[in-house]
Amino acid sequence: MTGARTDELARLAELHGVAVSYRPAPDRTVTVPDSAVVAALHALGVDATTPEAVRAALADRERALRERLLPPTVVHWAGDPHDPAAVTALPPGTRVRVETEEGEESYRVSAPLVAGLPLGVHRVTATAPDGRTAHAHLVVAPDRLPAPPGRSYGLLVQLYSLLSRRSWGMGDLGDLAELAGWAGRVAGAGFVQVNPLHSAVPGAPTDPSPYRPSSRRFPDPVHLRVEDVPEYAYAEDRERLAGLLERAARLRAAVLDKGALIDRDAVWELKREALETVLAVPLGPGRRAAYDAFRAAHGQALDDHATYYALAEIHGPDWTTWPDGLCDPRSAATARARAGLADRVAFHTRLAWLTDGQLRAAQRTAREAGMPVGIVHDLAVGVHPAGADSWAQQVVFAAGMSVGAPPDAFNARGQDWGLPPWRPDRLAACGYAPFRELLRALFRYAGALRIDHVMGLFRLWWIPQGSPPTEGTYVHYDAEAMLAVLALEAGRAGSVVIGEDLGTVEPGVRETLQRRGVLGTSVLWFERDWTGDGRPLPPERWRADCLATATTHDLPPTAARLTGDHVELRDRLGLLTRPAAEERAEAVADAAEWLALLDGLGLVDSVGPADSLGPADSLGPADSLGPVGGTATGPPGTDEEAQVRAVHRFLLRTPARLIGVWLPDGVGDRRPQNLPGTCAEYPNWRLPIADREGRAVPLEELTAAPRLRALLEVFAQLRQG
Repeated sequence: MTGARTDELARLAELHGVAVSYRPAPDRTVTVPDSAVVAALHALGVDATTPEAVRAALADRERALRERLLPPTVVHWAGDPHDPAAVTALPPGTRVRVETEEGEESYRVSAPLVAGLPLGVHRVTATAPDGRTAHAHLVVAPDRLPAPPGRSYGLLVQLYSLLSRRSWGMGDLGDLAELAGWAGRVAGAGFVQVNPLHSAVPGAPTDPSPYRPSSRRFPDPVHLRVEDVPEYAYAEDRERLAGLLERAARLRAAVLDKGALIDRDAVWELKREALETVLAVPLGPGRRAAYDAFRAAHGQALDDHATYYALAEIHGPDWTTWPDGLCDPRSAATARARAGLADRVAFHTRLAWLTDGQLRAAQRTAREAGMPVGIVHDLAVGVHPAGADSWAQQVVFAAGMSVGAPPDAFNARGQDWGLPPWRPDRLAACGYAPFRELLRALFRYAGALRIDHVMGLFRLWWIPQGSPPTEGTYVHYDAEAMLAVLALEAGRAGSVVIGEDLGTVEPGVRETLQRRGVLGTSVLWFERDWTGDGRPLPPERWRADCLATATTHDLPPTAARLTGDHVELRDRLGLLTRPAAEERAEAVADAAEWLALLDGLGLVDSVGPADSLGPADSLGPADSLGPVGGTATGPPGTDEEAQVRAVHRFLLRTPARLIGVWLPDGVGDRRPQNLPGTCAEYPNWRLPIADREGRAVPLEELTAAPRLRALLEVFAQLRQG
């Protein structure tokens, strides 16, 4: 469509939730290109390529909205005694039949029609006096999500970076359980937060980013501790397994002792070969019953997931290039291929079950260690366009579109994350079933869930394929329905939800999330009085309903921020957009301003770890602390260590319900795990936790490190138990 935007196009876009403009700041409005609007409408099944098509589509949409009895999904908050507006708008005399999740039916003809129903997603059929009939999904959700059980602190870590002397070259679920057990019992932590553990796109080299997975529904078996699989002890080919263990030891030593990067593909090659041997062992009757129950619980979704990975072994990971027929998961060709690959489908099904089991075991370990929350898992904002989810759930993805972010103060070119978005209309039509099933799967083993870019529950920036991020537009979702489903599933699991709400946020979003009990994310360096003088926000003015941290995986570690090392890194990589002297001066001024506030509050000390740890048993029995025993030894703490502790004392002064400690801060690591804006220039997602000199620190040394123990002493008053 060419020429000036018409009122009809703007109206059509509005009725389908497609923005024609947006406000990156209260005093600035940006008009999006017509091409982005037309492309987004096309992805929603609406033709807007000509003025005639726009007029016809607008007439159809207005007529459909005018004549429908109910929207496809209706939300009722359990604490509200009144019917939802969509129900109260039904014509007088409309007969409503409700079929609950449990299969119970009831007929209602007078208000209130839906109040008093049990929590769940029910089916509603409305029949008007004039004979019109409508079917809808009714989500009855609790008013609020579960709140954290008291105030606590926890550790933030990228699991792959947490190597022990038992792992196979990257951190695994055995390491996670070990860390959780130590952190809960010895350090009194309330949770451990990890990166997304979703299934990666198969093949080598695979994308190392945990935020661009093949599937969010099922976890990645690369995280398995192979030796913890019960059938491992009964595998017949011991010589083969011994050889794999030797190769794994060399891979591990290369990372921990020789400075090599984490090689996920090499780790998976070894584990896959070992698991082929281990999974040849028949399951005992009890294990078989548990496996069958898992298959029954996940049904078609699990079958599709395993089928994708079996097909990818033959045809490659990009399903869009597969032979005719196999691109459709419901085709006869796919059914024949699935039957012919039954052994491989079963293999990948077993892997999903084993990984789920070790994830649940890690959560049990955390809770048994006294953690009130346990493991906090991370939900990526989307999936790879050629992966398992996009193959199995094609009907709910918007073809030809990619999710990203518009230009902002941090990235003038905008961002394209290469993730296909869900279609809001298709989600509503199926009662948000894909979202419900995704959440239910994650909450099986999550004490809490962090939702990356939680603003995506409200709107996402859609970019037409082949266009730059600047030429996209926002598409809105039914946030009330998304939040209701989230509240329902989190409530059933008793799990806390944390929303990553950093950056530009649409007005009213944070308030809505807070009202429903979704915690926000507050990072120290961004907490300033942006509506006033721009100075650091004093602790008493921070919000309480949040996870407060000093940094994240996408930001410099605290020591790098305080010393300015992050500027030097970006300068070496040619990433600075201003002269290096200007960047350094700004970084020094920023750190100095925060340090002045910390010092003014009396939070900075010059006491070394040996003195700050207190009595020998302050972090637990001496023999539980590793080789250093009950008291720390070594040189007095540096100014840097005192400043890092002061930063965390500041976080403790805020009213934040949860406080997160970036685990690499406990050993002085300078390197961010991910450096946005880089690819080959920087080893994103492949770095082990290291000390200030860049030497990898295994889990066994990490938990005994005086610097970490002194840092965790800051939170002595929050210890659980």
